[in-house]
Amino acid sequence: MTSATDIRNRVIDQVMAIKDTDYLRALSDMIDHSHVQEEVVPLTEEQKIMLVMSEEDIKAGKTIDQHTLNERELQWLKGK
Repeated sequence: MTSATDIRNRVIDQVMAIKDTDYLRALSDMIDHSHVQEEVVPLTEEQKIMLVMSEEDIKAGKTIDQHTLNERELQWLKGK
């Protein structure tokens, strides 16, 4: 497994090779924003209820895989 130090050093080497100022500025902005703490979004009571219901569905095995969902969605769209 690659250590954080190894990854950091590789990224530093890659950044040092970049000459495009706009690219470096965009990279710098992205790094600056990654240190910003995530905003906590308050949930409504309805949203909390839906999350509890979702957890119950997962525990009860009431889920389908993405492929099946996509197929059902296509069938539904064709029926419209």
